[in-house]
Amino acid sequence: MDRKRSCTLCGGAVMLLLLLGHMTTALEVPLDPKVLEGLPQPPTITHQSPKDYIIDPRENIIIHCEAKGKPHPSFSWTRNGTHFDVEKDSKVIMKPNSGTLVIDISGEKAEAYEGVYQCIARNEHGSAMSNNIVIRQSRSPLWSKEKIEPIMVQRGMSLVLQCRPPAGLPPPIIFWMDNNFQRLPQNSRVSQALNGDLYFSNVLIEDTRNDYICYARFPHTQTIQQKQPITVNVLDIEAMNDTVLAAFLNGSDFWGDSPSGERAPTFMNPPGTHSTTMVLKGDTLQLECIADGLPTPDISWSKVNGELPSGRFSFHSFQKTLKITEVTEADGGDYRCLAKNRLGSNHHIITVVVRAAPFWISAPQNLILAPKESGMLTCRAEGNPKPTVTWSVNGIPIENSHRDPSRKIENGNIILSDVRTGSSSVYQCNASNEYGYLLANAFVSVLAEPPRVLTPPNHVYSVVTNSRALLDCASFGSPLPKITWFKDSQSIVDGDSFIIHKNNTLEINVARPLNSGKYTCIASNSLGNKENHVYLEVKEATRIIRQPGYKVVQRNRMAVFECEVKHDPSLFPSMIWLKDNMELPDDTRFEVGSDSLTIHDVREDDEGNYTCIRNTTLDQDSASAMLTVVEATPTPPIIMDQPDPPTDLELTDQRERSVQLTWTPGDENNSPIQSFLIQYEDSLHEPEVWVNMTEVSGTSTTAHLELSPYVYYSFRVLALNDVGLSEPSAPSRQYRTNPARPDINPSDVKIIGTSPDSMTITWRELTGLESNGPGLQYKVSWRQKDLDQQWTSLTLANVSQYVVTGTPTFAPYEVTVQAVNDYGHGPRPGVVLGYSGEDLPTVAPENLKVSVQSGTVAEVHWDAVPLSTVRGRLNGYKVSYWKIRSLQKQDPEPVKPQELIFHGSEPEGLLIDLHPYSQYTLNIRAFNGKGDGPTSSNHIFETPEGVPGPPADLKIQNLNLDSLIVKWMPPLENNGHLTGYLLKFQPINTTDELGPLKELLLAANETSITLENLKHSTHYKFYLNAMTVKGSGPTVTKEGFTMVDEALIRHPAVEAGKGSAPPTPPPAPPVTQSFQPPFRKAPPVGRMFRSVNSSVEEDHAVISWEYSGPDRNVYVEYVVDNSKEPWKTEFVNGTRTYQIKGLKPGMSYRVRVVAKDHSDATVHSTEELLITVPAMTSKQVDIATQGWFIGLMCAIALLILVLLIVCFIKRNKGGKYPVKEKEDAHQDPEIQPMKEDDGTFGEYRDTDRNFFIPLR
Repeated sequence: MDRKRSCTLCGGAVMLLLLLGHMTTALEVPLDPKVLEGLPQPPTITHQSPKDYIIDPRENIIIHCEAKGKPHPSFSWTRNGTHFDVEKDSKVIMKPNSGTLVIDISGEKAEAYEGVYQCIARNEHGSAMSNNIVIRQSRSPLWSKEKIEPIMVQRGMSLVLQCRPPAGLPPPIIFWMDNNFQRLPQNSRVSQALNGDLYFSNVLIEDTRNDYICYARFPHTQTIQQKQPITVNVLDIEAMNDTVLAAFLNGSDFWGDSPSGERAPTFMNPPGTHSTTMVLKGDTLQLECIADGLPTPDISWSKVNGELPSGRFSFHSFQKTLKITEVTEADGGDYRCLAKNRLGSNHHIITVVVRAAPFWISAPQNLILAPKESGMLTCRAEGNPKPTVTWSVNGIPIENSHRDPSRKIENGNIILSDVRTGSSSVYQCNASNEYGYLLANAFVSVLAEPPRVLTPPNHVYSVVTNSRALLDCASFGSPLPKITWFKDSQSIVDGDSFIIHKNNTLEINVARPLNSGKYTCIASNSLGNKENHVYLEVKEATRIIRQPGYKVVQRNRMAVFECEVKHDPSLFPSMIWLKDNMELPDDTRFEVGSDSLTIHDVREDDEGNYTCIRNTTLDQDSASAMLTVVEATPTPPIIMDQPDPPTDLELTDQRERSVQLTWTPGDENNSPIQSFLIQYEDSLHEPEVWVNMTEVSGTSTTAHLELSPYVYYSFRVLALNDVGLSEPSAPSRQYRTNPARPDINPSDVKIIGTSPDSMTITWRELTGLESNGPGLQYKVSWRQKDLDQQWTSLTLANVSQYVVTGTPTFAPYEVTVQAVNDYGHGPRPGVVLGYSGEDLPTVAPENLKVSVQSGTVAEVHWDAVPLSTVRGRLNGYKVSYWKIRSLQKQDPEPVKPQELIFHGSEPEGLLIDLHPYSQYTLNIRAFNGKGDGPTSSNHIFETPEGVPGPPADLKIQNLNLDSLIVKWMPPLENNGHLTGYLLKFQPINTTDELGPLKELLLAANETSITLENLKHSTHYKFYLNAMTVKGSGPTVTKEGFTMVDEALIRHPAVEAGKGSAPPTPPPAPPVTQSFQPPFRKAPPVGRMFRSVNSSVEEDHAVISWEYSGPDRNVYVEYVVDNSKEPWKTEFVNGTRTYQIKGLKPGMSYRVRVVAKDHSDATVHSTEELLITVPAMTSKQVDIATQGWFIGLMCAIALLILVLLIVCFIKRNKGGKYPVKEKEDAHQDPEIQPMKEDDGTFGEYRDTDRNFFIPLR
């Protein structure tokens, strides 16, 4: 087969271009079953239920899941994201060799099985996943009880009758009917809206009635419910006096508050002048406009700045609904509906927004690669919004799967290089957005196969002269075979005469007789060569040499068209006649000869163009001519009827197993008899039952009938023409055949093992017609195979089975069943092979070994049980495993055991969904058709550490204007030993744009940190991860906000003539850890140390790294930069994070991480990191917070207070003090200082006393 090599350049990267330039894409797997039989193949999902599956609660639930693969895959299910153990639910069964579930909901509520199901098909080459199948029960709730008051409405007013059906699943279909179950008439004035309500643009007197009934039909349950009838009374207020009007309005709702005359249109639904709706690409868009008005408005539609999509739009509900099918992005925009009557017009704009669920641009395709080849899986999807694309391998997210050095992801594509045998897998691509998802499985199978030529050997290709010849050389192999063509031992190259296509087909553009002969193609790869021979025959073309001519024929006469052909002697042309390019009428008047067409009794409808086509297996030729029919003398009409029944049935040439039947045909009744049908009755075995026996042509009057022994035959004949079958003839005389021994034996013989010491032999009994004689019995014989035993026989009658007891367990037996009657035995019966009943296995698997692949996956191996101990057909092994405890914390309760079934005899299997850093126990048992064998001894194993869960209870607290406190709790699931935390944060401006991201590495025992020197009045976003040696766990995020600086936004008012003291500075914050540590990320060095990071504080530094080398002693070494001091070495005790303490502020250090062997020699080392410890600016003592300073300020304030008190005492006694005397000496008001300018306490006038009264 052709294997296409193509690749997509991703992002224009030069390195990727070089890689893809040497990349090999998928081998196409041939569909030849003989080739497929020997090829391993990962699972492929072939059939599954729809994503949204609404079930009928009255029927069993069937969830389909079919898959193919080599070996045939096993199946398992998840429900709501967790394993669904089918065997533990007696109501659920899984079909054999299939993943299809059948859930018996008799006696159960269907709601119990609602949920999200997913099927996993797996074999040793990978696991394929189905879509998430959402199972929901259909619902048809009852209409809520309500009392509906009669509605009074003024003639000419608009009216809306609301339906409001109960919400069902799926939604109901709404229609309005009257009490007689007749649909209410609808027109441009009265119509049903999309929501089911009934709208009247204006009401008439004849709209008065008491049976407006809304019906809701629920399609899934086929139930119909009705709303209470609505009564509508239409009043003509202008024609009524007050007394009559009051009587009508008593106890009724009145619709409209004034008489309504003619008016211009207004919109009832949707209201207003503008509305917006959203539709998904590919769905059907329905826009609706219903207008009020009198006269009734006419509705028209148009698209603003565009045209309605040709061929995809239609109008419904009397132009009130615009329907657009298969919506595209171009259908988005503004649509205008215009309502118009003779009084005016109004319009409404509907804005349509088109979104799109994910759709494939390029879905991943299966890859078949040879060892050391390269390939690429492409997954491109579009949607609106743009979908998120994620990859999984064998159902496990690719970031959580085991690391594969031959695999990398670039630009969303998986690039495979230098693949190895045994690395086959199934990859899943998931593209999702808020409107849906796509899931595609694509397997990568690594094969090494020598070349095979799939084109049949010695195949003969025949073409006609001057046509194109194509010679196939379909091949398969891995690596891809190279094809070379030869003709008569001469190599063929691509040129003018010959073209060799990419699929290795050889093309001869213009074939001539000299091109006939033998061609050879050779397929070769690194594993071998294979050649194949084909032959080309170039033949003479087919040509019509005598063509049909134009004919003018009178009605009821005959027309003849000729069509003679010249052709290659080895070809046998057929002839097809067409009338007006259609098949000839099925009419006996049209007679097709070897080289002509004759039309008898020509009629007017026979006029037309007649075409003759002469076909061979290689080519054809055609010619046409016209037939014109002219009027002739009219003839009386012919009346046709079915034939009369045949008569005079006679039996002649009577023999043991045959007889000759003759008859006389009845009248044809102007329609020729086409055939005769012969029937028989067996009055011995099935009296009064007539059975069709044979059919002969309408020109025959005899039939040779083959008979069976021991039957009492009676015959009758029916005639058939174009009108129909005749009545049956009178039966012939009875003819009895003599008994004989049986001609056949019972069929469908089977051996069923029913218990360990017995087996049941079953067969299909013969019918009375097959018995051939009286005394029918069955001779049943059996013996154990390969033991050279004599046959044991038993003769039975009127039964179809026999139970043989006392058989050894699961032993092979040979069985025959022969028919016997009073006249002898039937033919020698065929031998049927089978086995006696099974018993439980006696031996448990031994030598259990567990190879832990990761924190969640382990591979288990065991020794296969001897087949002699299985005591039946080994169906596989059952592995039970359960978690004993966590290696880090005490589990709250024991975990229930899980069970995996591995079908077949392979002594190995894969355990998935394990919990990291835990201790597990498992055991294994073999099982056959009878049941399970003994359980092996328990085996205990431990899973390694994994990435931790997210930190718990992340909180952000305000401290002061420029500081925040970040607090958290350790993860609920550590999954190992925590090595620290990674804290990232960045500011967010008023437009939600993110600022620069800063990172901090924190020790494992820290659960809070204070961040200082932040911007006040600013939003910050924080990201926190916990870390183990396996990496970072999920991220938790939180936003915080620093306090607003009130001093910057508050401006105290100043009264005229008075001053104001300067604003009080904000209280000094408590001393906290500084937020100034620089953070560096060093590039990876070598192949052992990776991801070396450093985070520096004021007196210490935190160093983290990843080390993939062997277990050795790892140290952190550091020294002051540009000093001659020796390096200081500190042992890190097997962790991946270390804190260097006692560093001096303002100093620079060189740091490196080294691994040493047992002789203390350095074997691996990182590059040196240069780190600088910041000076202790943030930890300088704030004088405002020191106790001695506060005490001094208090003493000064107390002293000033004492002086003020003394001054007031002196003044009250009439004395003067130096300040007062100075004030008295300068009475000129021009030189009196203002309170804002002087440094004194101001003037001490009487008005000032009240200010100081509290100081007395």
